[in-house]
Amino acid sequence: MERRDWNQRYIDDDTPWDSGLPSEELKSILAEGLVKPCRVFEIGCGTGTNAIFLAQSGFDVTAVDLSEVAINRAKEKAKAAGVKVNFLVADVTALPAEVGSEFPFVFDRGTYHIVRDVNLKALQSTIAKLVAPGGYYLVLAGNANENAPPDKGPPRVKASDVCAELEGNAFDLVRLKESHFTGVCINGETFSPLAWSGIFRRRQVSR
Repeated sequence: MERRDWNQRYIDDDTPWDSGLPSEELKSILAEGLVKPCRVFEIGCGTGTNAIFLAQSGFDVTAVDLSEVAINRAKEKAKAAGVKVNFLVADVTALPAEVGSEFPFVFDRGTYHIVRDVNLKALQSTIAKLVAPGGYYLVLAGNANENAPPDKGPPRVKASDVCAELEGNAFDLVRLKESHFTGVCINGETFSPLAWSGIFRRRQVSR
């Protein structure tokens, strides 16, 4: 989608994914100890809820979103929370050089399942560049096993497609399990759509 479409959705408050609460799956991963405070990159950060949570948890956070409106709100929220986050307006399929690379942890709540239908190849290239060798990519995506009507949640992906599209030549699958997106609100009704929680580890560079 074009940038102005996402801006308008934030202007209209047509953002059912923006619960204002940190991802329960992200919190679980941190509690598990798989990922410890480090440089982290968030893809599609929206208004910054998870980026701010990561900063409060001791991470050095860079986060991007296509929407200028969302990023402006994220900056205001980070200032109010008293944390530092490097928020940038950027297209994940064509990130500027200032973003950098080789982050030990990259988090994606709900971007992959949208961009895969727009420019999967560019997204795959971006993720491979972003994640440091030995680092982790945590992706949360809509689950094709969901029985609710299509308009009651995000785009849905089969488990086989998640693995085929995100492993490639760069990553090894650590774990793929069913989870839920929490706090999704559509027309005043709250849902917890079925999701995939996938953890992929970047392969070490051969020498």
